[in-house]
Amino acid sequence: MTATVEIKELSKWFGNKVAVSELSVNFSPGITGLLGPNGAGKTTMMRVVAGLQVPSQGSVSILGKDPRTDPEIYRKVALVPEDDAVYGHLTASEFVTLAARLSGVDDIERRVVDAIQLVEMSDSSDRKLDGFSKGMRQRIKVAAALVSGPEILLLDEPLNGADPVQRARLIALFRRLGDEGRTVLVSSHVLAEVERMTDQVVAMVDGRLAAMGHISEIRSAMSDKPRRVYIETDHTRRLGSALLQLDGVVGIELDDDRLTLQVTDAQGFARGIPKILADGNYAVTRIEPTDESLESVFRYLVEGE
Repeated sequence: MTATVEIKELSKWFGNKVAVSELSVNFSPGITGLLGPNGAGKTTMMRVVAGLQVPSQGSVSILGKDPRTDPEIYRKVALVPEDDAVYGHLTASEFVTLAARLSGVDDIERRVVDAIQLVEMSDSSDRKLDGFSKGMRQRIKVAAALVSGPEILLLDEPLNGADPVQRARLIALFRRLGDEGRTVLVSSHVLAEVERMTDQVVAMVDGRLAAMGHISEIRSAMSDKPRRVYIETDHTRRLGSALLQLDGVVGIELDDDRLTLQVTDAQGFARGIPKILADGNYAVTRIEPTDESLESVFRYLVEGE
């Protein structure tokens, strides 16, 4: 798919502190999860793409254009910052109207009503933001970003402070925006929620690109990390002994009615285990991998464990 945001050899430093270092990565329509520990450079990278900070080195291309020579392209980009950046004396409607005016959109009144309706806050549109909870302020920030109809949407921890119902509705909204063909980049420390939105991720560590792609592809590329497979059975010792004969099984842990295997050849294991189970007439109630999730992949990338 054609990239809508292209970042080449991007570096950004503040004095002696390097926030982003030689980062090259592309983003395409749909949702991409941006992962990394605190200080990884995620927010800095988003702010550079949004035009709020200038690269110290390298370049950013948006929709095939260089925003340094064509700043009008920023009208197609919107950022929802992690910071609680709202004016408390304004009502929700006034706040979104301000964003619409700054973006130069037409038919402001209708666009404001539609944007607030998207985040399901029409009933609170005349309330001042000072009286909003953090979750409500997050949602109105999303409305302010959407009022201009951006093609590129940058979301920095957009679910902070939202209750479970609000989180579910925002996730559904973001997925719908991605399905519509917009480029949605979501930074979140709640990995399970990122996994509910997308399996396409970019991971940053110490300002550099650590991995990118589908979660399963990233896990498969970690050939130095044996996969862990959990098995529930009434025959732990006998089955464990048989499974050790399979090529690629390099370790085993026994615990009452369960086994945890370390496997270096997942395909070979998948081909070999049915015959072993059939020949030995083993009763097995559950087989599943335990480190295929986004959380496990992220832990391997960041902690190396």
